[in-house]
Amino acid sequence: MTTEDSPMPSAVAETTLWSGHTSQWVHFWYYFFCLLLAGGIAFAATVFGLATAGIGMLGYLALIIPLVMWLMRWWVTKCTTYELTSQRLRIRAGILNKKVDEMELFRVRDYSMEQPFLLRMVGLGNITLVTSDATTPTVAMRAIPGVESVREKLRNAVQNERDRKRVRQMDVDSVDDHGGLS
Repeated sequence: MTTEDSPMPSAVAETTLWSGHTSQWVHFWYYFFCLLLAGGIAFAATVFGLATAGIGMLGYLALIIPLVMWLMRWWVTKCTTYELTSQRLRIRAGILNKKVDEMELFRVRDYSMEQPFLLRMVGLGNITLVTSDATTPTVAMRAIPGVESVREKLRNAVQNERDRKRVRQMDVDSVDDHGGLS
């Protein structure tokens, strides 16, 4: 119960800093395999169809397999979204069953950005977060467009949230039995 004398906690409005999803480029080799599989099926159906006077043309129905594989991977990737706000990172995933995972930014202990050659060629990169969150100790955001900008927004948001919550991380070195650092 609040009284006239007790200070009200300051509510800071949460704002969205960035929202996006993993690029489909991360599945390049999977999609390439689907195309090879479709080509193999089409070739086999054509050769078998010519040899059996048209009866083997039903083999073209097998083309539905790589098509479904392609579409499922595309859809799962498209349905996974990241939202970076001024207070937390929200990850939504799932097609039929939805899962929302939220991680408070003050729990981020470390983050790294990686741009493998092929991803860098198309303007993408990966961000990995190491957190003190019990349910998600590591968060990997793969093939993110504008990764350097997202990393900088994340860095500023983490610092601002730590300042707002007055949270500091303390690094403790372990000491072995002989008094030296290990």
